[in-house]
Amino acid sequence: MNDSAHSGAPSMVGVRLSVLMFLQFFLWGAWFVTLGPYMNARGFSATSIGNAYTVAPIAAILAPVLLGMIADRFFPSQVVLGVLHILGGALLCLAPSLAGDVANPWTFIGILLAHMLCYMPTLGLSNTVAFHAMTNPEKQFPLIRVWGTIGWIVAGILVGFLGERLVTGQGAFASLESARAASAHFFYVAGASGVLLGLFSFFLPDTPAPQKGKPFSLGSALGLEALALLKDRSFLVFSIGSLLICIPLAAYYSFAGVYAGATGIENVPFKMTFGQMSEILFMLVMPFCFARLGVKWMLAVGMLAWVVRYGLFAGAWDGAGSDHLKWMVLAGIILHGICYDFFFVTGQIYTEQSAPKQIRAQAQGFLVLITQGVGMLIGNQVFGRLVDHYTTTTTGADGVQTKVTNWQTVWFLPAGFALVVLLVFVAVFRAPTKAAGESNAA
Repeated sequence: MNDSAHSGAPSMVGVRLSVLMFLQFFLWGAWFVTLGPYMNARGFSATSIGNAYTVAPIAAILAPVLLGMIADRFFPSQVVLGVLHILGGALLCLAPSLAGDVANPWTFIGILLAHMLCYMPTLGLSNTVAFHAMTNPEKQFPLIRVWGTIGWIVAGILVGFLGERLVTGQGAFASLESARAASAHFFYVAGASGVLLGLFSFFLPDTPAPQKGKPFSLGSALGLEALALLKDRSFLVFSIGSLLICIPLAAYYSFAGVYAGATGIENVPFKMTFGQMSEILFMLVMPFCFARLGVKWMLAVGMLAWVVRYGLFAGAWDGAGSDHLKWMVLAGIILHGICYDFFFVTGQIYTEQSAPKQIRAQAQGFLVLITQGVGMLIGNQVFGRLVDHYTTTTTGADGVQTKVTNWQTVWFLPAGFALVVLLVFVAVFRAPTKAAGESNAA
């Protein structure tokens, strides 16, 4: 334990770590959700939007390698955190200037990838700094980590508020709402918060390189040592199910905001934060549900929430954006709390209990690799092309071209896919008695 991290009042260390988590996820929330509506309003194809969201899983796959080769071995974690955030923030501020060529989006997507290659390693680094500075992580970390979710919510509220105040005329866009969606102000908010967080990071508790002097292992960085766990039939089924369910999950992150705008919902960045608000609520009730349902049915309820969410999205589309159906879209967004908490958090707990102590870190890394990496990568690529396939272009009498998407079919397909994954998982998965018992006791 680093004594210098505790030389001051413990409450001040906690405040600094809470600010770290707040800004860490404020930065991500300020641009990630709004990117889809922005690109759609600018005229990018759905395939391009899918490609833009693919940069996150690519970076998630590469981040452990970058972290293991450099950050974990040569420099204090808070220094690497600061440098990466300053560089990543600057890249976000530069991104809007490269978004003008709709026909050739690769330069714009490339700078988003460069930013995410800076950002993704900081997710692990921020946890490293926080855990190193804590005296009782089990009790302290949840109270500090919740500020990350609050940061994401505040980012959505602020971006939505600024969009309504900064954009007052529709200009070349069909409506005021589409003009607001096409505003690049959220990039500057996110970029500025990244630079601010980078500077703030240098004042965080000193955290020496955790792997200094140890040889680098690509297998350990990617969590491949956890492949031995796949010999256990239950963990194999869990891993395959986790990978497959993340394919339709990608549809939510990349196109839910676009779809919400298409249904006529206003101030999409703010409305999308309802999902994070529900995440906090369901995190509070999760221990009570865990005690009654156990691992298998917690995971199943999380998967079922995906089916219901996309079913609501499909049912809400009548082609006219009717007001009386908008509640279904908002209900689908609110279900994010169950989708995330019941499945991902339960999955992390199950992985922690299934893996031997010496490879638990690798097991968690493997879980991130197959879900946030491989599963989301496939999902973004497939769903972008799916939306383009079900989108037609019509030309009006005035010569203006309009894109029309059959959103009902688009959402029914991932709902059906998630339902098949759920049914197979329920039929095949058997939670080990030990893991279930430990989970219920927890």
